[in-house]
Amino acid sequence: MSAVVEWINGIIWSSWLVYLCLGAGVYFTIRSRAVQIRKVKTIFTQMFRGKSSEDGVSSFQALSMSLAGRVGVGNIAGVATAIGFGGPGAVVWMWISALLGASTSYVESTLGQTYKEKDPKTGEYRGGPAFYLEKAYELTRFGKFFKVYGFVFAAVTVLAMSFLLPGVQSRAIGGAVTNAWNLPTWVTALALVVIMAFIVIGGVKRIAHFASLAVPFMAVIYILAAIAVTFINADQIVPVLQLIFTSALGIDSAPDAAFGGIIGLAVQWGVQRGIYSNEAGQGTGPHAAAAAEVSHPTKQGLVQAGSVYIDTLFVCSATAFMILSTGMYRVLSPEGEIIGSGRGQLVEALETTPGEGWPQSGLDTMLPGIGASFIAVSIFLFALTTIVAYYYMAETNLVYLLGKLKNPVFLTIGTRALQVLILIAVAIGVMNDNPSDAWALGDIGVGAMAWLNIVGILILQQPAFKLLRDFERQQKLGLDPEFDPQAVGIKNATFWEERWAKMKAGEHVPQG
Repeated sequence: MSAVVEWINGIIWSSWLVYLCLGAGVYFTIRSRAVQIRKVKTIFTQMFRGKSSEDGVSSFQALSMSLAGRVGVGNIAGVATAIGFGGPGAVVWMWISALLGASTSYVESTLGQTYKEKDPKTGEYRGGPAFYLEKAYELTRFGKFFKVYGFVFAAVTVLAMSFLLPGVQSRAIGGAVTNAWNLPTWVTALALVVIMAFIVIGGVKRIAHFASLAVPFMAVIYILAAIAVTFINADQIVPVLQLIFTSALGIDSAPDAAFGGIIGLAVQWGVQRGIYSNEAGQGTGPHAAAAAEVSHPTKQGLVQAGSVYIDTLFVCSATAFMILSTGMYRVLSPEGEIIGSGRGQLVEALETTPGEGWPQSGLDTMLPGIGASFIAVSIFLFALTTIVAYYYMAETNLVYLLGKLKNPVFLTIGTRALQVLILIAVAIGVMNDNPSDAWALGDIGVGAMAWLNIVGILILQQPAFKLLRDFERQQKLGLDPEFDPQAVGIKNATFWEERWAKMKAGEHVPQG
């Protein structure tokens, strides 16, 4: 079974997907005139503007929901894996994938807002790639093809979010808790399942409220701890930066020249783990973006671009510096042989397999007896919020699939079955003692979604750039941008058409 999983993973995560992710980021950056850089001030001010309504959440809550999905085990164990198999240079490629990926995130999230719908049962906003892939082309001769394409994406997302991806997060929780406190895995599994059940049964509002409280708290505390470790090892800052960049470029004068021979792996693992962490292009961000109450889709598209920065440039970088500045790493060849490592005796007892144990050991060198517990709590919070976000996205796509049946009984049964499935997947993941299989399954889910979504948004890109031009035009006039689909020339954005009609009729509409 492991061999089959690795074979499928190798096909999905071939070099072509790496080229696709980087190429799309370069193209969208050029096409948008580097919107992720030009609009950086707007990105961070818009995060805290707008209020929630009866139907939608605020920009900040939507950002938190998105970060709940982005900031997870990939930011801790994933960074360790990238360094372990791609060398320290993989960190540079994580940064590059984030900088370019922010433009991709803008495009997909703006499309998610543009083609969102109201859930007829709950009144909440729902959207995502399945919705925009169908609605954008529904009125054209290609409508049937893209309807099927949207269905395929929705089905893949339900499978990935409810079965393939949760195991990575929950397995890391089990491993970190065992490392820190030696608790039986069944105890951890039971506690996680009970907490998860309470949150997901409450719906999108409870998920958004939980994420808006937990995500900022955990991210700030974790980053501060990593910064403290880095500055305690201040003498290592320059050598670490030198190590990262020379390793990434394959320079022979690198502190450890052996890393120069794996530059291809640095790119592969840096981009792969970068996308696993920041999710730019994967198609997850648009789900949270669609839930927001804003007056113009570009507003939330920019906010979601900023979430990529927070995830990778802040949280992932914090983990990388924690591991590298304390020397708690080993770099492995494709055959599993150690070809480079950190500070000599410090890593003699370090487990060979990269994972959550590395940052735990790194922090423990500064705070003996406390570091492992701190990382265990961080991973618990990071992974818990990520699994909750996974459920929200799986439910959104299940609603899309079953909503076509127009039978509330099927929808209720399907939703309950999905809740049970993800709770079972979480419990199994905690007790899984094979991290390689868990990561491989997770990579299959991420890669399959990325292939479908990036190809989709490369075809369906025009509305995102029309909206950007409209947004900037209104800003120059000193206006708070409002979206009129007819004026911009975008068809089938039914939610926004109805909203604009209400505004013209003098009815009150929520602002964001």
